[in-house]
Amino acid sequence: MAISISPAHASYLDPFYGHAAHLDGVLPRILSKPAAVRAKPADGDPAWRFIATVLLPFAAGYYLSYVFRTINALISGPLATEFGLSAADLGLLTAVLFLTFGAVQLPLGAWLDRFGPRRVQAVLLSIAAIGATIFACAPSLLWLILGRALIGLGVAGALMGGLKAIVLWWPAERVAIANGWLITLGALGAVTATAPAEMLIASIGWRGLFLLLAALAAIAAVLIQRFVPERPARGLDEAIGADTTIRTIYRDARFWRLAPLSATTIGSAWALQGLWAAPWLADVEGLARHDVVMHLLWMAIVLCASALVLGAAGDRLRRRSISLSTIFAFASGFAFLAQLSLVLRLPIPAWLPWMVVAGVGAGTVLSFAIVSQLFPKSASGRASAALNLLHISAAFAVQLGTGFVLDLWPIEAGRHPPMAYQTALGISLALQATAFLWFVRPNRRGVLAKKLSAHPTHELATSLGVPVADAFRYLQARRDWRLRQMIACRQVSAWRSVALVAVAIIATMGATLAMSLPTSLALPQLPQSQVEPGGEWQRGHKQSLAEHVGMTVTSPSRFNPLSRQLVCIASITVLFANGRTYLPAPLACEGPLSIPAPAYRGAPSGNEVENQSFSESIETL
Repeated sequence: MAISISPAHASYLDPFYGHAAHLDGVLPRILSKPAAVRAKPADGDPAWRFIATVLLPFAAGYYLSYVFRTINALISGPLATEFGLSAADLGLLTAVLFLTFGAVQLPLGAWLDRFGPRRVQAVLLSIAAIGATIFACAPSLLWLILGRALIGLGVAGALMGGLKAIVLWWPAERVAIANGWLITLGALGAVTATAPAEMLIASIGWRGLFLLLAALAAIAAVLIQRFVPERPARGLDEAIGADTTIRTIYRDARFWRLAPLSATTIGSAWALQGLWAAPWLADVEGLARHDVVMHLLWMAIVLCASALVLGAAGDRLRRRSISLSTIFAFASGFAFLAQLSLVLRLPIPAWLPWMVVAGVGAGTVLSFAIVSQLFPKSASGRASAALNLLHISAAFAVQLGTGFVLDLWPIEAGRHPPMAYQTALGISLALQATAFLWFVRPNRRGVLAKKLSAHPTHELATSLGVPVADAFRYLQARRDWRLRQMIACRQVSAWRSVALVAVAIIATMGATLAMSLPTSLALPQLPQSQVEPGGEWQRGHKQSLAEHVGMTVTSPSRFNPLSRQLVCIASITVLFANGRTYLPAPLACEGPLSIPAPAYRGAPSGNEVENQSFSESIETL
């Protein structure tokens, strides 16, 4: 059972915030492994093994996710022609993937943390295969929406599963570069969804293409289930993070400093590349179909390259004390300037700003690496899912909102006017500018520090004569010990309660037996000579004994089994405890117990006869 060291509502200024005991209750999280141990991928296994069994399978799933997400930019024309779809219909059809994609993000994070990325991703890709089959066989717009919704549900864990696997199997200082490789390999799906997909559509049609994608998704699910290893066992340096819930993440001020910029910038890039880049190039720039496809191809290539470049840059610049947040701010600023040039129609080549927009779509390499540093490793799935939900929500809003804005202008010569596209992109750009200013605002740490008193840890370190870091570890261990001591005390109290209940039960049983003893003590006192079988006592006083126990020999219907049993049990127990039992054989064998006791137990052997009556033995006791 995970024992949380700090309550969920603890302040960030509390030194115990976010720390929890190990799952097996051995050591607190602060007692971590040496850095040399943490630097290994997992148990000293070679890195190539995890590249082959962890990185590549999840990259294949993310590759299919990118194909499904960006393919509508290529097939929007055939769909509009075959089903008679408007711009709003195309926006809704494309955005429904992001709707279901985002709806499952929050439970997805908990699933990844609980069941591991292997099982979750295998199940979700199977759902994506079913959705692609429905989309390929759709007879109407409603079936298209249903199929694309299932596709969105199925590929919802493609990126999150890969990121979770990387956090589990790679050291923290290499997460950024591993994320870059994952997104680079997955973004090849965006390359496939351009010229190669155009050639497939020309030969087998868009329905045949989706049937092929369904088969590939099913194969990927089988490969992940078969070859990806189980998640590694939690080390003693990992926090369980039981108190790091989705609510805790969304109430984190550091999370909300990053989230608006990441959502608006990356979400807009996904929405534009996934749908509206092709209509812009055709309607605003006036490019032919072939030129539009080539632009989309180069945008996909830039997306792949930028994921690798951003990951490598983050890994190298971090070693030079340049934070990932600074790199992400510069990347977002370039994307803002590129979109501003599109809105203002500056005299620059059309392909240049679109390459920058595509490149910032790989900014998740940085943003996910940043958010993984804010929370425990065991809560990384929930943290990444919480941020990715905002990415998907922003992409959904931009795709759907752009379609509605375009429909506000009348169609001229089969095209929307350039002003409609500029207005829609301008609204998105205003939101990105606001989020950028929020992200780069200066901190007020100096003002807050003046209002804060010295932390108790510093006072403890001074009193112990040790560094603050050692005092912090001591305080953490002491608090953990006190918590375990309290649990042990509760267990002792519980066992004491059980003992009291047992004593009460025994006392009740003893009282019941004691209440039946007076009946047996009132038996008539007779000499031992009259106790022989067939003697006068048996003939004359059998009726009297029966009356004492509530029955008569001639009236079995008045027999009280409970009273007779209690009398017999009490008498036999008392006499056997004293070592002397003198019971007549007929009486001992009589009654509902039918005790086959001998006529004479504990009596002297040979010619010695003990002249003590049955009643005297009872009085002795």
